[in-house]
Amino acid sequence: MDLQDQLKNLFPDHEVDEVKDNAEDSGIWIQDEPLLCKYEKRKGKPITIIDGYNGATEDFKILAKEIKTALSVGGSFKNDQIIIQGDYRDKIMSILKDKGFTVKRVGG
Repeated sequence: MDLQDQLKNLFPDHEVDEVKDNAEDSGIWIQDEPLLCKYEKRKGKPITIIDGYNGATEDFKILAKEIKTALSVGGSFKNDQIIIQGDYRDKIMSILKDKGFTVKRVGG
């Protein structure tokens, strides 16, 4: 008997809500042009920059928060760019592709 079965036995009247993590569900606008994923070093430390979003600024801020939470890293949103601390290009590109974006890797 796994945990889900035990919980159903303890709480038979509880209805489970399915959690979906798609861009359509969170209301983020998916654009046709690819997002640019760049790698830079600033003051000797690596950063990943996501640029090229044409939608609303609030949607891009929501996307930045989702990426930072998924990777458990710090970052910021400045000048219509998402700046993530560290070199996470591959992971960020896979997260964005799962959400439905097209991503272009820039540099190296």
